[in-house]
Amino acid sequence: MNTINTSVNASPVAQQDRIIIIDSLRGIALMGILLMNIPYFGLPDPAADNLLLRNEMGTLNEKVWYFINFFLEGSQRAIFSMLFGAGVILFITRLEKRVDGMMTAEYFMRRQLWLLLFGLANAFILLWSGDILFEYAICGMIIFVFRRLSPNKLIIAAFVCLLLMTARGNLNLFRHKMIISKGETIAKIDTLKTKLTEQQKDDLGAYTGMKEKDSIPGQIKEMEKNTRQIRGTYAEVYKNISKSSTDGEFWYTYFGLWDVLVFMFLGMAFFKLGILTGNAPAKTYWLLSIVGLGVGLLISYYRIAPILHYKFSSFNITKNIPFDTYEISRTFRSLGIFGLIMLMYKSGWFKWLFALARPVGQMAFTNYLMQSLMCAIFFYGFGFGMYGQLQRYEIYYVVGVIWIIELCWSHLWLYYFRFGPLEWLWRSLTYWKKQGLVKKGAEK
Repeated sequence: MNTINTSVNASPVAQQDRIIIIDSLRGIALMGILLMNIPYFGLPDPAADNLLLRNEMGTLNEKVWYFINFFLEGSQRAIFSMLFGAGVILFITRLEKRVDGMMTAEYFMRRQLWLLLFGLANAFILLWSGDILFEYAICGMIIFVFRRLSPNKLIIAAFVCLLLMTARGNLNLFRHKMIISKGETIAKIDTLKTKLTEQQKDDLGAYTGMKEKDSIPGQIKEMEKNTRQIRGTYAEVYKNISKSSTDGEFWYTYFGLWDVLVFMFLGMAFFKLGILTGNAPAKTYWLLSIVGLGVGLLISYYRIAPILHYKFSSFNITKNIPFDTYEISRTFRSLGIFGLIMLMYKSGWFKWLFALARPVGQMAFTNYLMQSLMCAIFFYGFGFGMYGQLQRYEIYYVVGVIWIIELCWSHLWLYYFRFGPLEWLWRSLTYWKKQGLVKKGAEK
C-alpha cells in the first residue's frame, strides 16, 4: 500500500509551483556558460589558451580573450552550480511532502545516477570534453547529506571548500616549482666531472619535458595534430576527445570537486536566506556586487598580468608567480556578477530580459546538451568541419546564433509542452513512470 501511495504522490513540480527567478537565472547562466566553452569547441588545443600560436596578440582577438578571462571566466558556471544547490533543496523538500520514509532519498539518488549517465553521454557520445554533468551528479550526492544545515553552516562549508580548492591549486604550483628548481640545479652540474644519480636523471627529465612541452614549436605541432583529428571522421574525433574527456572527468572528480561544492553550498545557503529568490534587501545585492567585483577584478588583473608578461609560457609563469589566486578571483567575481544580475532584477527595468531567459532556464538540461550537439555539428569534421577555421572573435557569432536558436525553440516548445524533451526523459526515468508532456489545451 505504501508503495502505491508513493508512486502516485511522487511527481515533478507543477508549472504553477516553479520559482520564476530561478528559471530565469538558470537561463542567463546557461547562455553565459557558452561564452567560456566556445573556444574549446572551435579553437584548436592549445591555441584556445595561448594567443601566440595563431598570432592573436595586438588584435581584436586579444581584447576578446582578455574580457572573457578578466571578467567572466568561471562566473556563469559558478552561478549555475549555485542554482543546482538550490534545486537539490527544492527537489527534496517538495518530495518529502508527498512520499514517506526512504523513498525521497531513493528518488534523489536515482535522479543523480541518471544525471551521471547523461554526463557520460555528453562527454563520450556528443564529444564535449568540458562536460560538467558528471561532476554535478557526484557533488549532488555529497550535498544531500548537508541539506538540513543552517545557512551560516552552509556558508562555512563553502568557505572550507574554497580553502581546500585554493590549497589544491597551490600544491600543484609548488610541485611544479620544485620540478623547475631541481631541474635548473641539476642542469648546472658538469656531467663530465660528476655522474648523475638515477634520481637526478629522473628530475632532469621531468624538467626538460616541462620545457619542451611549453615550447612554441611543440605547441604548434600539437595544435596541428589536434586540428587534423577534430576535422576527421567521428572515430578520429572520438579518439581525441574521449582521451581529453577521460582525463578531464578523472581530474575534476579527484581534484576539482571542491570547486563545484563551493557554489553548491553557497546556493543552498542563499536559497534558504532568500538571496537567490530575490527576497533579500537591495543592499545585500549591492554589497555582493561592489565587494565581489571590486576584490575579484583586482585579483583577476594581477592573475592575468603574468600570463601576458611571460607571453603565455606556463613554464615561466609557474616559475615566477608566488601564489595561485584563480579560485579566489573566480569566487569573488562570480558573487559580484550574481549581485549585479539581481540588482537588475530588483530594479524592474529588465523584466523583458528575465522573461526572455526563463524558458531557456526551464529547459536548461536539454539546452545544455543541445549546445554540445550544435557545436559538434558545426565545428567537428563529421559535421561542417569549421574547427580552427574562425578567428577567436568570430566564434562568438556562433554563440549568438545558438542563443537565438535556444531562445526561440524554448519559448515555442514550452508553449505546447510542460517540460523540455530531456527534462521529460530525466523525470520519467527518475520516477520510473512516464510523465505527462503535452499541456492541457494543447492536446488535439
